[in-house]
Amino acid sequence: MKKLSILSALFGLVMAGSASAADITIYYSPYCPHCHHAQEFFANKMVYEYPKLRVVQVNVMEESKLPAFQEALLKCKYDNGGVPVIVVGDKCFQGYADFMQQDLRDAVEADLSKSDKEQAAKNRKELEANPEDFKAKHAGRKDAIKEYNPSDKSEVAQTEKKNNESSSVYFYVLLAVLVVALGFVLIRKDKKK
Repeated sequence: MKKLSILSALFGLVMAGSASAADITIYYSPYCPHCHHAQEFFANKMVYEYPKLRVVQVNVMEESKLPAFQEALLKCKYDNGGVPVIVVGDKCFQGYADFMQQDLRDAVEADLSKSDKEQAAKNRKELEANPEDFKAKHAGRKDAIKEYNPSDKSEVAQTEKKNNESSSVYFYVLLAVLVVALGFVLIRKDKKK
């Protein structure tokens, strides 16, 4: 019995670890210094550390982009429209300071496999050792950052869909593990009688 429950738990961890990185959507104002610092962090570090990461930027000063920002505020349950608002998977951050960098990395890594996390750590180390060479070798990563275009709903929609899918995977894996565990408990009770 214990072997089966251990196997079930391992299966759940493997399934959870097989999901991909959460993408980032940043709602910003071009006049906001904290927004610029966050954008620089994403452009100069995050997209290089995480090879599969995509960043969608939404300028909230453009009227056509306000509905997307309002949806994010509702999703994040924020009462005010302060920027930046950074959405990573199902986690929301309002504001930006350097001390938040590890929290943002943790949010991106929440759905990464062990090998993807190891690759990110390796990339981070190489990037810190020689930023210019590393960025030159991975010049295509600049394309990982896109500006949101409201007429092309696919950018934010794809990011949100990917983030929601990874949350759904966790839910169903957790549900399956709980059902299996409940089955083991019930079988054990029957054997004791």
